[in-house]
Amino acid sequence: MKKRASGLLLHVSSLPGKYGIGDFGENAYQFVDFLSATGTKYWQILPLGITSFGDSPYQSFSAFAGNPYFIDFDRLMEKEWLKKSEIIQTDLGEDDEIVNYAKLYEGKMSLLHKAFLRAYPDIEEELERFMASHEDWLPDFACFMAIKNAYGNIAWTAWPKTYRLRDPEVLEEFREEHKKDIHFWVFTQYLFFEHWHDLKVYANKKGIRIIGDIPIYVAADSADVWSRPDLYKLDENLHPEVVAGVPPDMMSDTGQLWGNPIYNWEKMKQEGYHWWIRRVEESFELFDAVRIDHFRGFESYWEVPAEDETAENGRWVKGPGLPLFEAIKEKLGDKEILAEDLGFLTEEVYNLIEATGYPGMKVIQFGFGDEDSEYMPHNYTRHSIAYTGNHDTKTMQGWLDTADEAAFETAKDYLNLTEAEGYVNGCIRGVFASSSNLAIIPVQDLLGLDDSARFNWPSTIGGNWEWRMTQESLTEKHKVHLKNLNKRYGRSL
Repeated sequence: MKKRASGLLLHVSSLPGKYGIGDFGENAYQFVDFLSATGTKYWQILPLGITSFGDSPYQSFSAFAGNPYFIDFDRLMEKEWLKKSEIIQTDLGEDDEIVNYAKLYEGKMSLLHKAFLRAYPDIEEELERFMASHEDWLPDFACFMAIKNAYGNIAWTAWPKTYRLRDPEVLEEFREEHKKDIHFWVFTQYLFFEHWHDLKVYANKKGIRIIGDIPIYVAADSADVWSRPDLYKLDENLHPEVVAGVPPDMMSDTGQLWGNPIYNWEKMKQEGYHWWIRRVEESFELFDAVRIDHFRGFESYWEVPAEDETAENGRWVKGPGLPLFEAIKEKLGDKEILAEDLGFLTEEVYNLIEATGYPGMKVIQFGFGDEDSEYMPHNYTRHSIAYTGNHDTKTMQGWLDTADEAAFETAKDYLNLTEAEGYVNGCIRGVFASSSNLAIIPVQDLLGLDDSARFNWPSTIGGNWEWRMTQESLTEKHKVHLKNLNKRYGRSL
């Protein structure tokens, strides 16, 4: 990221399309074409993992598996594994601008089962080869999901003891009796990786680099925790002793209680941080650059007693620090890693970021309450990523609608915002004009949308991750505007 460039933030789920949620199909390719036509070099997405409780891409049944919802159904019809009539008869949600996860779970997974039954057993040997090529996580994930289905999708901590404790004989018997069920989950990953690979190759040929996202933690109800409970702080019943979150801040008066189990960093250190190295390695097989979420948690993390209902009574605990990233670099070499360094930062966190050499994030809407703020554009360094907002913030219009008068007036004066240009466009201009080598804006800001189009409201459950663009959202007007911004501020070179 040594040259000036720009990017758009848009999760795959928010793409338009015919099948209830954005996917790796035609509209994803059209979005790549839009980026290419405007001189935009980066497409930033959110985690691609298979979602669990709350439908959040940051809470997944696996740190490695992909979301089957993103599989391109048009390609399944081309292979005659699905029939158009079957899709038409399946309710995947009636509103093209909202993802209905409940209907997707019922309808899309049912259709994938139909496709699997038509493909199987002709594809059985190919699935075995694919599983062998991902042997360090895929067999456990597929078995985990098959057991979960067999027990009505309850959390693995509620399974019978022999399954919870991974009794080798019991698991082997299950694998033999449920081979086809396990192969179904391998099938979903086989399609996910194939369809994503083809899309990424297309994007790269167009000069577009894709920024992926690694959540710092894994979900409690995940194949990761079930298969390696020793890597987490669990009690004798394999329940978390402590969970992750963040203390009270500008986002929430009671903090954010994420509920993820905390890593046993000492055990990970003893193993040379192998699990994290593999996670990063796998991510760079999928993406050109990777943003690591909640980066400050590697210096110190907020640890909350598992029984608490808010994050208020947590405590700061030292994380693995620089040795983790030195181990990653030693094994994988230099990689384009971005640090999500927002939140409560200390001198130690700044020192860690500087020592890794990773660029951090600067969000313009955080800056206008304090003229000395590091989030004011004149304080940005070249080695940083400038944003109007991210997946957890208000849209830029939403911020303008709700900002206190002093912050709003500061923004107007600082950026010379005018009604003629449009206040949101003026904020985007401020990000593009900044010295940061990379400027990224959420698509919602390019479209000038208010908070009804937000990705997420932190510390809330329900109603998140649902927003989608329509087929008509990105127009020639947006294309010209973005192209001009890139040209004017030297970001399309």
